[in-house]
Amino acid sequence: MRHPVSGNVETPEKPQSLSGSGMDRAVVPSARKVFLRRAVRYGSPVAVVLLLWGGWHLAPSSGSLSVRRDQISIATVQSAPFLDYLPLRATVAPLHVTFINAVQGGEVTEAVAKDGALVKKDDVLARLSNPQLQLDVTSREASIASQLGAVSAQRLTLQQTRTTEETQLAEARYNLLKARHKLSIREQLRQQGFESDANVQSYSDEAEYYAQRLKRLDAARAQDLQVADRQEKEIDQEGQRLRSNLEVVESSLGALTLRAPLDGRLTNFDLQPGQSLKAGDRIGQIDSEGQYRLDADIDEFYLGRVATGECAQADIGDVKIPLTVTRVHPQVTNGQFRAELTFDTPPPPGLRRGESIDIRITLGETHRALVLPNGAWLEASGGSSAFVVAGNGGSADRVTITSGRRNPEQAEITGGLHAGDQVIISSYNSYKNFNHLSIH
Repeated sequence: MRHPVSGNVETPEKPQSLSGSGMDRAVVPSARKVFLRRAVRYGSPVAVVLLLWGGWHLAPSSGSLSVRRDQISIATVQSAPFLDYLPLRATVAPLHVTFINAVQGGEVTEAVAKDGALVKKDDVLARLSNPQLQLDVTSREASIASQLGAVSAQRLTLQQTRTTEETQLAEARYNLLKARHKLSIREQLRQQGFESDANVQSYSDEAEYYAQRLKRLDAARAQDLQVADRQEKEIDQEGQRLRSNLEVVESSLGALTLRAPLDGRLTNFDLQPGQSLKAGDRIGQIDSEGQYRLDADIDEFYLGRVATGECAQADIGDVKIPLTVTRVHPQVTNGQFRAELTFDTPPPPGLRRGESIDIRITLGETHRALVLPNGAWLEASGGSSAFVVAGNGGSADRVTITSGRRNPEQAEITGGLHAGDQVIISSYNSYKNFNHLSIH
């Protein structure tokens, strides 16, 4: 075991120089070491400055983005024929649709027809029962019958009054005729000297009395006839109204039997026995059989360009069938509106409701224009801006443009670009906040 040595520790002696005189001599460093020391001392600041300068030039400036060339698509603006059409996927729908509603509420006792069946007008579709309605109808029928009886009594009274007046007139005419006959006889007797003037005058007064009575009866009858005519019209109107009410009441019971309003195919009909219906409930619809239209949902971009009367074409198999836009719905739902098209010629057999068909709507005549491929770049920019590639291909800048009509292959450029310009046509979703792209 070694023990520590106490006291001062001797320091090793420095090696002696090898000179002959025995004195120390300085060691001169080599030229390589001197160069390395100076390179480190003076080169480090220069390297830092160069790195900062290179980083400042290589880093993208504000509003710019560095993109790889293989991640973008570039196309050239060209002057070419623009085909102004709109391809769509349309759905076959019946030309006419008639909805069937329950006029009276009740419980389904029998569903006669089946969904999808061809029906004729007035065919029975289903039968309902409503005991409360039957009681109400019976009560209302009794009330209307009583009112009709009162109307008949009024008409009878009016007829009796007319008969009485005619009888009085007939008696007055007869009495006047007799009075005048007697007066004629008395005047002849007076001329022969067998009758006095006083006696003849009494017969003359009697004849005058019946003449005046007949005149008054005629005048009274004329006035009564005018009143009677008005009363008779009112009575007839009241009777007609009551009979109409009776028909309505009776038809309310008839409405418990649901019938087809016209010929066609019954669809959306799923009534089951025991099912309860309220008045106004829709129970199905009747589609026109053999008569169809096409419904197409179109992007709202074309709302101002699709109008009634425009021509279209449907491709059904190998046959091209002409169509016409007959209705454009102005409502926009989920960025789309609907247009209805009808066949210019009889539709081909075998069409089925809900079937999809490819169509093309002609929006205008073919003309020459500046065009770019229709692609993802239009979705983010809305056709209001585009990235134009510089001549060396190393960068692209956003420029404001105006675009016009579009078809599935082409977009019409109406301003901001020139023929021969190179434009990025891939998606701009990653470039929304940038106006300059560095391409490498």
